[in-house]
Amino acid sequence: MSQNPTKHTKVLIIGSGPAGYTAAVYAARAMLKPILVYGAQPGGQLTTTTDVENYPGFSDVIQGPWLMDQMKDQAKAVGTEMIEDHIGSVNLKSSPFEAIGDGGQKYTADSIIISTGAQARWLNIKSEQEFRGFGVSACATCDGFFFKDKEVAVVGGGNAAVEEAMFLTKFASKVKLIHRRDSLRAEKMLQKKLMENKKIEIIWDSVVEDVIGDHEPKNVKGIKIKNLKTNKVNEMKLDGLFIAIGHDPATQLFKDQLKMDQEGYLITKPDSTETNVPGVYAAGDVKDKTFRQAVTAAGMGCMAALEAEKFLSH
Repeated sequence: MSQNPTKHTKVLIIGSGPAGYTAAVYAARAMLKPILVYGAQPGGQLTTTTDVENYPGFSDVIQGPWLMDQMKDQAKAVGTEMIEDHIGSVNLKSSPFEAIGDGGQKYTADSIIISTGAQARWLNIKSEQEFRGFGVSACATCDGFFFKDKEVAVVGGGNAAVEEAMFLTKFASKVKLIHRRDSLRAEKMLQKKLMENKKIEIIWDSVVEDVIGDHEPKNVKGIKIKNLKTNKVNEMKLDGLFIAIGHDPATQLFKDQLKMDQEGYLITKPDSTETNVPGVYAAGDVKDKTFRQAVTAAGMGCMAALEAEKFLSH
């Protein structure tokens, strides 16, 4: 097979989602003719979210996949070249930067915006995936509102799990925190607040074995949990299940080339999307484990494009 000729661009955007698409809109409008390379899940995590009520500009509930299609079409309309490919390797030491797709397509770029996102870790049980978006969620700030006066459970033991449990008490009548060990990893201040909250009950040494629910219409009715010390399995009535066992940023590609924290999130300069390599920017969940919202990711995409434009003009 003959190699496709190398594609060169001033701005190469790796990854889609709100960060990548917004970066593309701004870069294209700056006449930088960006190339956006998206992988197997264009639109990212929002494509697995159904109802979106917190993205500004829409008074009616909108659908996550629809919002991502709109962003994609907008980026295209203003002049972004979209290519479906999976970037297998990058060289950030070369000038221009180089990226190579799995099929061998080579891209060179004067600047790169990384918006490869992150993925929630799931328990990976069949029933959990079946009810994803129908009572099973990995984002309390996204979906908590739908569980007003209902009973929910959160799985996990770190800061995220404790924060999600606390947040859910604003809506839910009862929140159960299920943790596989007998102590939490979350910071002490948070634990203190958690213990003081009357709406929260902690279930120690336990794991979720199964999610139970109706199929027509789809909704969660309860879970089966197993106590790891006694091996006893109990059924628990619930309306919703939140998985908070962490996220994995998609940064394998940049190991040993870009600075990242212990969990693999890219590190950028304060109030900037610039990484430790000038001309390389990171936007969205790939660098943000604090907020993880569509609107903050979009904001960072905008910042990255403006920073890239400034970098290229010098």
